[in-house]
Amino acid sequence: MKRFLLLGIIPIILLGLAMKSDKPAYTLFNGKGKSTGYSDLLKAARSADIILFGELHNNPISHWLEYELTRDLYTSEGENLVLGAEMFETDNQLLVNEYINKIIRKKDFEAEAKLWSNYKTDYAPILDYARNNGIKVVATNIPRRYAAIVNSKGLETLDSMKAISRAYIAPLPIHYDSTLECYKSIGKAVGDGMPAHLMKNLPKAQAIKDATMAHFILKNGIENQTTFLHFNGSYHSDNYQGIVWYLNDYLKRTNYTLKIVTISCVEQDTLQDLSKENIGKADFIVVIPSTMTKTQ
Repeated sequence: MKRFLLLGIIPIILLGLAMKSDKPAYTLFNGKGKSTGYSDLLKAARSADIILFGELHNNPISHWLEYELTRDLYTSEGENLVLGAEMFETDNQLLVNEYINKIIRKKDFEAEAKLWSNYKTDYAPILDYARNNGIKVVATNIPRRYAAIVNSKGLETLDSMKAISRAYIAPLPIHYDSTLECYKSIGKAVGDGMPAHLMKNLPKAQAIKDATMAHFILKNGIENQTTFLHFNGSYHSDNYQGIVWYLNDYLKRTNYTLKIVTISCVEQDTLQDLSKENIGKADFIVVIPSTMTKTQ
């Protein structure tokens, strides 16, 4: 009898050893730090109005999951799916439209649009999928020259801009809450050595980015019962601040009720458990090995 029990235990031990020797590319947790799966994330995304995918810009697992989530949402949502991205600035919307609608060639789009250095490896696959399937793509980020103005001279400088320029940013004046940790922490991260006026205005430059992305998400996703999947750096939506704060600020002032789901990508040395500092960052936290290769 003992012999048969031993024979039954051996496969279990071997299976445990095999699992320990695996090299998973990521693990997934909910906001409370409990292990979950991609099917749960997809279910939540399908029931949401807005999904904010907080990526690590140079992480290939982030971009692969963004691509897979796009495909799976399109399978269920079809033409009701809308994509948006921090990586495209609002004054490039015409170029994005022309490319998605197959009016201009790929090489012309890539030559004229203000694309990030890792566009071809990380964002082109998603944009090409949208082009092939007729999925609307929204450029949501403020033109960098306007963010630079805020960084140099403050938010008040935007008031003097002409209407044609203000069309590319969130309606003014934006509500800036300096007590939000996402803005308070910027000064700590930058450290000493930066001129005082830049230290003062850098959080405001981040805020105008968040406000502008929130504005264009709402402008393009609040009607027609769409599912809006937005790609942004995790910084812009972690801890339900940044873009999320501006979305909720708008919703509090209107009669709209929207379900927002957030995803955050983090790197850890170990994937078995969610580190304490990462608990609560988002509705779903994607934990990626800190040794993962980079894309730029």
